[in-house]
Amino acid sequence: MEDLLYLAHRIPYPPNKGDKIRSWHILKHLAERWRVHLGCFIDYPEDWQHTGFLDGICASTCFVPLPKLKARARSLTGLLRGEALSVACYRDASMRDWVRATVERVKPRAAFLYSSQTGVYLDELSGLRTVMDLVDVDSDKWAQYAQSRRGAMRWLYEREARTLGRFEAEVAAQVDACLLVSEPEAALFRERVPRAARKTFALTSSVDTERFSIGRAYPNPYPAGGPVIAFTGAMDYWPNVDAVCWFAEEILPLVRALVPDARFTIVGFKPTPEVQALAGLPGVTVTGAIADTRDYIAHADCIVAPLRVARGIQNKVLEAMAMEKPVVASRQAAQGLVGMRPGELAVADTAASIAEAVVAVLTGGPGVPDGQAARRRVLADYGWEANLKVLDRVLAP
Repeated sequence: MEDLLYLAHRIPYPPNKGDKIRSWHILKHLAERWRVHLGCFIDYPEDWQHTGFLDGICASTCFVPLPKLKARARSLTGLLRGEALSVACYRDASMRDWVRATVERVKPRAAFLYSSQTGVYLDELSGLRTVMDLVDVDSDKWAQYAQSRRGAMRWLYEREARTLGRFEAEVAAQVDACLLVSEPEAALFRERVPRAARKTFALTSSVDTERFSIGRAYPNPYPAGGPVIAFTGAMDYWPNVDAVCWFAEEILPLVRALVPDARFTIVGFKPTPEVQALAGLPGVTVTGAIADTRDYIAHADCIVAPLRVARGIQNKVLEAMAMEKPVVASRQAAQGLVGMRPGELAVADTAASIAEAVVAVLTGGPGVPDGQAARRRVLADYGWEANLKVLDRVLAP
């Protein structure tokens, strides 16, 4: 085995949220083929318990704490330097020292960098074959955020979109290959950074189809009552917060006008105060952290993904489809899924059309997604084993 340096903006384990699902499957794949030297940041205190597990599969590791207050303080320095706040946050002397020392000590042949922010360490990787997984075109996500804000926050988000866009282009110029989460996302990046077009590829985010299946009995976590509509995701992530607030406040009342006993359950850890307050609305439940998301998916009557701001591929959609559940998604949440056919996924844009699609699922109306067809699509196009072959190709000398 040859040596490879793997840098990530967040510890790639456990795979309990979108970016960590992708980074974990990539790390597991690489660790079977390379001696991996992992450097990453830890932003949630509870994640420190998983460092021993990663020590066991990597040749060496470096874990750097990044608590929220420290991250915010560093981000503010970006204002003074004219750089993206989300980039300034990850400039860390101890991580730079570890990268430099590891490169000198083990002389890795290649480096894999997860998320554009790790590009701040590219200067230490001269002579290595470098692959950057941008995941999403984050600069465009910040531009979307800006559209829903006013005043100072709109200015700040627009600034982040501009400065991060410049940084993404600079990173692309320095690396040997850029990866993105889907072909539409890769196409967008090629359009924005044409000089990097020939080295930009899609490594399609996928789902563990064995883990997310109906091949075992799942305990029912829901109390007795009417049909359940569920949303799953990290509930401290703003696009998820916006989605569940929109659904609970504007869409659910339209659904309950026709299906009075319909219930909406928000499943995910770290719900913000805004999300917790939704539990005071009729028919709404907020779970907080739970042991196994699959229990909630398996026993829901409908899974919804009404995101108004989204990039790339939504794991919540793939996981539900893999478990043969009917999914109603916004166009933004479905935009990264290529080749979907009628009957595999219901896509709607407005509050009224999303409510109509959900009611159809709950009452057996026309146009309801077929769960078995949905799983077949996932098996055909969204398995990790096949899609990770792109990574092997771009890392080849």
